[in-house]
Amino acid sequence: MKIKVNPALIAVPLAFCYRLMAKSLRFEVEGLENVTGVLGSNKTVIMAVWHNELLALSAYSIVKNMPYVTIASDSNDGQIITDILERIGYEVVRGSSSKGGLKALLGMTRVMKTKGRIGIITMDGPKGPRHQVKQGIMAIAQRTDSLIIPMRAYLEKPIVFEKSWDQFELPRPFDRCKIFMGTPFQITRKKLGHEMLKSEADKIEIEMKKLGNGF
Repeated sequence: MKIKVNPALIAVPLAFCYRLMAKSLRFEVEGLENVTGVLGSNKTVIMAVWHNELLALSAYSIVKNMPYVTIASDSNDGQIITDILERIGYEVVRGSSSKGGLKALLGMTRVMKTKGRIGIITMDGPKGPRHQVKQGIMAIAQRTDSLIIPMRAYLEKPIVFEKSWDQFELPRPFDRCKIFMGTPFQITRKKLGHEMLKSEADKIEIEMKKLGNGF
């Protein structure tokens, strides 16, 4: 027998614990001026991140109260994630690469343009391959005429889920965390055909590799 659990019953205590953990982390940040320098302009911004570093990066957004908007899947797990993210200050649109992708793209575009929120995209999510850019971020960046800022997080002593597709990293309370924010750049205005998508994806992956080298 399958038991259904109200997502709010899980999300409330998890969000509370997550906030406590986030505020205990000791952040060292490079490149914050790359973000603040464009927030006062008319440009919208997308932070490009890897799925396995998402918890540490989201923890930093709690500390800095950054106005993010992101995408969560339409699944039951996605509802729990949505409830948690909304409780820590995110705005969330629902959809995924396999279901509701266009709805999610349009929803995120609308929020970025009308509310001035910063988009945050896990470029290799939700199922990988690990650290390989998918086309979603490029489609949204081109449609919104947004700047892309690569962003990395390195935890000193993370708990690593070795068997997960992305080797997901869970921060330990009071851990040190290095945050790197790269130089903003613009996606091509040309039609995103197969070759152009690969070319742009390669550029983003190169920029991500340039950001720091951990501890």
